[in-house]
Parts: sequence; C-alpha cells; structure tokens
Amino acid sequence: MSELPVLVEDLALILVVAGFVTLLFKKLKQPLVLGYIVAGFLVSPHMPYIMSVLDETDIKTWADIGVIFLLFSLGLDFSVKKILKMGASPIIAACTIVFSMMALGVIVGNIFGWKQMDCIFLGGMVAMSSTAIIYKAFADMGLLQQAFASTVMSVLILEDILAIVMMVMLSAIASGNSPDGGQLIESVLMIGFFLILWFVIGLFAIPSLLRKVRGILNSETLLIVSLGLCFLMAVISTKVGFSAAFGSFVMGSILAETIEAEKIIKVVEPIKNLFGAVFFVSVGMLVDPKILVTYAVPILILVITILVGQAVFGTMGYMFGGQSLKNALRCGFSMAQVGEFAFIIATLGLSLGVISKFLYPVVVAVSVITTFLTPYMIRGAEPTYNFLLRHMPKQWVRRVSHIDVGTPQNLSSDNLWRTLIKAIVANTVVYGILSAATIAIMFSLVLPIMRNFSVELTGNHWAGNAVCGFLTILFIAPFLRAFVMKKNHSEEFKTLWTRNRMNRLPLVFTILVRMVVALASFSTYATISHASQMRL
Repeated sequence: MSELPVLVEDLALILVVAGFVTLLFKKLKQPLVLGYIVAGFLVSPHMPYIMSVLDETDIKTWADIGVIFLLFSLGLDFSVKKILKMGASPIIAACTIVFSMMALGVIVGNIFGWKQMDCIFLGGMVAMSSTAIIYKAFADMGLLQQAFASTVMSVLILEDILAIVMMVMLSAIASGNSPDGGQLIESVLMIGFFLILWFVIGLFAIPSLLRKVRGILNSETLLIVSLGLCFLMAVISTKVGFSAAFGSFVMGSILAETIEAEKIIKVVEPIKNLFGAVFFVSVGMLVDPKILVTYAVPILILVITILVGQAVFGTMGYMFGGQSLKNALRCGFSMAQVGEFAFIIATLGLSLGVISKFLYPVVVAVSVITTFLTPYMIRGAEPTYNFLLRHMPKQWVRRVSHIDVGTPQNLSSDNLWRTLIKAIVANTVVYGILSAATIAIMFSLVLPIMRNFSVELTGNHWAGNAVCGFLTILFIAPFLRAFVMKKNHSEEFKTLWTRNRMNRLPLVFTILVRMVVALASFSTYATISHASQMRL
C-alpha cells in the first residue's frame, strides 16, 4: 500500500486545523489573520501534546509562494493612476507616520540593547499598519462609508508601497557587513531601474498584448497567463538582486493598469486565499511560548510604543496632510497595530540570516495584542478629541477644527494640490537626472584629469579631488536650488497658502522634503567621492 508524501500530510493538517480555527474566529467576529496564526501555533512543534507538522522546510516553501501571491494581489489593487488621484494629503501622512514609527522602533530596540540589524528590522516592522485588519474593523463597526475611513485606506495603500521599497532597502543593507551610504545608493538606483521598467512595460507592452488576445481569453487562460507573468517577474526580480515578493508586486501593479484587471483579481483571489492562509499559519508555527515568556517585558513595551506612537505620530501626520483635529485623531488611532507586512519583513530578515530568532515571535505576539485592541483604539478617538477640546486653548481649537471636509472649496483645493504635486515631482525628476548626469560626467571625465594634474604638481591626488569636488558642487548647485525653490511662487502654491491656514503646514512640508532631496544629493556626492579616494 502506497504512503502519502509528508508534504501532503502536513498540508492536510494545516488546512483542517486552520479551517476549524478560522470558523471559530469568524463566529467571534475576529480577523481571520489571527485565526491562521493561532492555527499555526497549534500545529507547530512547540505544542507537543497534539499533532504537529513534520517537515517545516516544505511548509516554508509553501509560505514563500504565499508571500508572492499576497503581494501580487496587493499590486492588483494598486495603480499609478489611483495614487495620482489621491493628492498630497495621504502622501504627507504616510511618509510622516512611516518614518516616525521607524525611528521609534529603532530607538526602542537600542534601549533593549539588541543588535543593530534587529533594531533596523524592528523599525521596519512597527512602521507598517494592517490594511486587512483596519478594513475588517471599519466594516464591523459600520465606518466604511465615513470620510475619514477612505482617507485611512488611501494612506494604507501608500504604506504598502513604502513597505515594498523598504524591503528592497533592507535587503541591500543586510547584504553587507554594515549598512553604508554606497549600498543605499546602489539600491536606490536599482529601484529606479525597476520602476522605469514597471512604467514602460505596464503602460505599453502588457496592456497592448491583453487587448489583442482578449477575444480568446477565458477565466482559465487568464489565470494561467497572469500567474505565469507573476512568477516570471518574481524570477527576474531575484536575478537582479531583489526579492521575489517585490517582483510579484511589480507585475500585479502592471496588470492593474490593464482592461482585464477586475477579472484577474477575481480568478486569482481563491489561490491567494489558499497560499496566504498557509503563509500566516507558518507565521504562527514560529511562535515559541518560551520566548514569549522570556521577552514578556519587551513585548509589553512594544505594544505601548505602537499604541502611543501611532496615536501621536499618526494624528500629526494626518494634520500635516490638512485634516482637522477630529479626523486626524480618528485616522491616527485607527492605525495602532502591527500589520501583515511585519511578518513578511521578519521572514525576509530570517531568510537573510541577519536578525535574531527571538524577534519573529516577539513581533507576532505584539501584532496579536494590538489587533485585538484596534476596535477599542478606534472607539477611543472621539473621547480623546472631546478631552482635548476641554483642555486646549480656544484659539488652538478654532485653528485645528475649522476645516469642513468635502466642501466645494476643498474639492477645488484638491485639484490645486494635485497640480502642484505633479509639477513638483516632475521638476524633481528632471533636475535629479540633470544632477546625476553632471556628477557622472565630472567623475568619469574631469576627475581623472584633475588627479593627473594634481599628481604632477603636488605628488598626490588630494588637490585634484578637492578641485573636482568644488566644481561638481558648483555645477549642480542651480539644480539643487531648483529642487527647493521652484514652484514655491506658483499660482497654485500662493492660492493654497492664502485660502486656508491649514494648507500652510503641508506646503512647508513639501519644501522640507525637497530640501532633504537636495541634501541627499550632496551626501551622494560625498559618499562617491570618499569611495573613489579610498580606492586610490
């Protein structure tokens, strides 16, 4: 009599336990993600009194496939056009929240005395809120139709995009002995290459192909073609040094721009649900009760950090984006949990061998606790708002509460913001390319000449480096000035500045962001210059 492969037995155990546990969680009106994690905990080797998975290596393979499908589906929900229609407010809020929470996570990790890579990856994990959990909480509480809920979902889409970029950056950092500027610059250039490929293929090749073969596509052929393209891009992504998850996300976002996007989402969803469940079950399998007891204090502190950090920085981010205090509090309090991307980032760290094994179950525990607390945080936003109204100076109350979201004036402001942001992005791209080209020409043509003259006159190359550096900065200075100053006196900028005081903070934020870009260009030059000097 033939025996079943161990892989099939393990898969049967996982799906049966996950099915019963998720039915229970559905009955209790809890997120299914938590049910999958609990199911994984029950079938893990850490639970010796019941049946457990025999071959964790095979399950990891299924989990890796699950990540690919999850990010492919995320890409299908994302399109460049959708982001362009959002305006500046969600972009400002997302950037403020992600970078603030990353910094907070790194600080907390250093306080615990954890190693550098643990702190960096911890920062990435705590910065990501959960789209699935927040959406489920809004649906259960009947809040999906409210204006602030759509604002939160827009920011979550942008957070997911930042998470993809963050994974690429973390991979670049982890590939060396220590994170340095050169690795980050190389990673940014590689991301730029992939994004150009994304736009070119996404806007022309694949949509054109699907239009030509639309007449012969049915659900079966569309599924096979879509998944084939997904795994093709995943392979290409790994070949150029990125993760397979990043490639699958890129292909998903390409297909999101096609006329078949809605059909693809429908035919892929059952497969995504299957492999996504296996992934989250594999997350639960890594939870070791002994580690949870040992790290009980860090888990508690991380939970408090996320709740308070998201409440404070989330509210600030939405206010920077032009929301009233009441809406900002409701948005910020909604995001106080650790999302699915934390598990994906932790999986990346473990696969690269750069983070400690205790970090994964710690983050899973933090995610479970903060997920259970999410509805209570959402309900706590309005009492917090009423408390602040009673204790804030009346002048402050008038300033932070007078915005009337959804009025025709705000619709007009949205159009002005959209026009202004498009112009700023276009200028940044143009002057960034000009700056990069100038630096490349100076280093490839001028620097060798300067060094030769310097060696002949002084016997070393330091003077040539200094002269070339001065000339490079002199030549790129007009471009860097254009980063910061251009469009600051445009009609859109002036109108937004004078129409509403609450626009001024976001406008100043756009100037600060451009200043950071200019400073990053200077640091890029310094890094390249230092690397060139070290080689000689």
